[in-house]
Amino acid sequence: MAHKKNNPPTNSRRSFLKKGAIASSIFIVPRHVLGGPGYLAPSDRLNLAAIGAGGKGSSDIFNASVNGREKVTALCDVDFAGSAKKSVENFPKAKLYADYREMLDKEKGIDAVTISTPDHVHGPAAAYAMERGIHVYVQKPMTHNIREARVLTQMARDHKIVSQMGNQGGSNPLLGMVQKWIDDDAIGAVSKVQVWTNRPVWPQGSAMQAPNPNLKPDSLDWNLWLGPAPERPYTPNLHPFSWRGWWDYGTGALGDVGCHLIDIPFRTLGLKYPTDAECSVGSVYSQMWDADYHPEGCPASSFITLHFGATEKTKKPIEMTWSDGGIRPSHPDIIPANNDIGGPGSYNGVLIIGEKGIISTNINDSSPLTPKLYLNDGTTEFGPETEPNEEPEYGHQRKWVDACKAGFNSDEHKALTSSFDYAGPMTETVLMGNLAIRSYLLRKEDSKGNMDFFARKKLLWDGENMRITNLEEANQFVGRTYRDGWKV
Repeated sequence: MAHKKNNPPTNSRRSFLKKGAIASSIFIVPRHVLGGPGYLAPSDRLNLAAIGAGGKGSSDIFNASVNGREKVTALCDVDFAGSAKKSVENFPKAKLYADYREMLDKEKGIDAVTISTPDHVHGPAAAYAMERGIHVYVQKPMTHNIREARVLTQMARDHKIVSQMGNQGGSNPLLGMVQKWIDDDAIGAVSKVQVWTNRPVWPQGSAMQAPNPNLKPDSLDWNLWLGPAPERPYTPNLHPFSWRGWWDYGTGALGDVGCHLIDIPFRTLGLKYPTDAECSVGSVYSQMWDADYHPEGCPASSFITLHFGATEKTKKPIEMTWSDGGIRPSHPDIIPANNDIGGPGSYNGVLIIGEKGIISTNINDSSPLTPKLYLNDGTTEFGPETEPNEEPEYGHQRKWVDACKAGFNSDEHKALTSSFDYAGPMTETVLMGNLAIRSYLLRKEDSKGNMDFFARKKLLWDGENMRITNLEEANQFVGRTYRDGWKV
């Protein structure tokens, strides 16, 4: 889909910063000449803003500021009485806004913005910023749906935007161990990958609470919180966290931790778009609902199978399975029975299975990566129990800030682990699982008056054209319908 190209003026501060290190060395007086050791020239500082300043947003903008090295000029949040208060305390001089559109239109000096809102606002906010030449750091998942991920990936290229998705584990140096084992052919040709999680840890798979406008906090701008989602009266508990389990706002367990876990095999095996997706979900039987039918909410558990074509690193096609809701794969024979698979307690993990052995690993917010190699001949190799994390979140935000200063064509930008050129296709793969789940719940009345779940089949995916080729009804979930004023 075409999008508006609104390139910033060539004499703007953002355009100047984008020209990179060569231009900087010509026009910026060295710090030691201006003010001695440690002096930070104002022209060297990036003007940062945050869209979503509470929760994860507070750490994202704080880490992007690099302990005050950069200047945070504005903060946007729909409720500054909540956890966003921490950002206000950290950056008392920043101007406060409720609507990111107003902030980005008024604050002409913003160079880069962190976006840490609920999932449904990621795409619209990032597009609005990129159209104005502003670099973007967007929390995972990069977008709420596949179409948005494709559009934003192209927008970043067209507008020469330095981008990064907030799957900070992608910057974990221990991923290098997994990559080396793959590159060295330690486990031989890989044919299967298993990924699992104990998420969700929020309400989903049951009816949403009834709206009750009388319970809305005075400090919350509910209309702005809804953003692109359909208009509905204030509904308790969606804000600030339980939105994750509802399709209008969240992306379920896949969007939450899938962008950490699936990142490992997607990255190290060099995977591209999947060729198909198949799904089943846990059933909930009650007198109130038909079996496993909750059209507005994500299921409490799901099992998804994706297939990928062979790559240079895999040598053969790959089958990837995903399970959530606490369902995990069987313990492989070559891993001792008393050893965890994946992470501690085997709650979350990844198994990369090859002809000669298995790589067992894990990545999420609460436990270390700790890669483990098990070979069929009994050889093992384990990574360290303590992760090498010398700066917050492996410097994921700081590296993005440095790349913003160096420019779109810089080595710093090319070295980012989750720029949109990588994060876009990876996010699309994660969200393919949700497309399969939502298609699985499609139903219609058959000729006998019974409700038929007609879409329970393997869905064939044309990744280049973003289409399911054997079930037209499933394509409604490639994108979404937007309220006026919020369309990507």
